[in-house]
Amino acid sequence: MNPTLADVRAALERWGLSYRGAFHPAPEDFPDRSEVGTLVLAGFTGNRNWQRFKLSPEAQDGAPDALDRWSERVIGGLAQELGATALFPFQGPPWLPFLAWAQKAEPLHPSPLGMLIHPDWGLWHAWRGALAFRERFALPPPDRRPSPCDSCADKPCLTACPVGAFTPRGYDVESCVVHISSAHGADCMEQGCRARRACPVGVEHRYTPDEAAFHMGAFRAAQR
Repeated sequence: MNPTLADVRAALERWGLSYRGAFHPAPEDFPDRSEVGTLVLAGFTGNRNWQRFKLSPEAQDGAPDALDRWSERVIGGLAQELGATALFPFQGPPWLPFLAWAQKAEPLHPSPLGMLIHPDWGLWHAWRGALAFRERFALPPPDRRPSPCDSCADKPCLTACPVGAFTPRGYDVESCVVHISSAHGADCMEQGCRARRACPVGVEHRYTPDEAAFHMGAFRAAQR
């Protein structure tokens, strides 16, 4: 099969994934994969993809790493269908530089919280994998919109955390984990990080409570 970029985008949507941009890798992006002509990123944007995963066998079988297993099955199947190689951010070490790739594929910028912010999706987005193609697809001009944080004078994200885990020195993971592991952290566990929710960009795309609780539970479990 010789797919076009439109074919790839349609296939991602068909399987409940969002197209997260594409770029032509430079040699430093793939030191050991010089044959990659186009890298297409796939993931979630806002709350629009959650229901598809929620109804999957992986989400309902009670086994660990449900979202990673779903991603491997779906993106791995798409790679076979489209003649690509599937790559994942959660397989390592060595860990693949997904955050650097993402900033080449979309208008993403570091936020004061450390997470990458998108002008439309805000902080409500994620990557589930990538498809590496030998073909060099024709790509639209890159989207170079500036960071929405540049015009945000108040930066409410930096003052919303109940335990002040976000500071100019960085993210205090230990304070955050202690908080969400206590009764005082129920709001963050059930609705999502309060600092993240304070961001005014993309508020209409915030995760639903069940999606937020899933990710917060996974984060807390990973810190134990």
